[in-house]
Amino acid sequence: MAAKKLTKADIIDSVYQKTGMSRKEIRTVIDLFIDEIKDALIKSMIIELRGFGTFETKTRKGRSKARNPKTGEAISVLSHGIASFRPGRELKQDVWNSGDLSALAEPLAQDEPLVYHEPAVPQDTTP
Repeated sequence: MAAKKLTKADIIDSVYQKTGMSRKEIRTVIDLFIDEIKDALIKSMIIELRGFGTFETKTRKGRSKARNPKTGEAISVLSHGIASFRPGRELKQDVWNSGDLSALAEPLAQDEPLVYHEPAVPQDTTP
């Protein structure tokens, strides 16, 4: 089952219905908010939104031996920054307690017992 998607336009419509502000004003505020987060991440700042989570930049080490997943070509990758998000305690708890993930748990809810199978070990075929 594919997850549902929430777009920026959906968020704008939801805020519009809840506040009555104009869609143009809401879009401006959301765009400015996102720009502030981007600018702070580019400056390697940590953005802490209490009750939601923390955005930060991390450095991913470069590798001399990497592969292009499309072509399989061997390439080298330099160290580079990545954006990272850590959910806050409240967000983790709210998601944990949400009932929207019940479809993912259906296979576990069946009456059939779970059976663990040992992975197959390849036999040594050397002469």
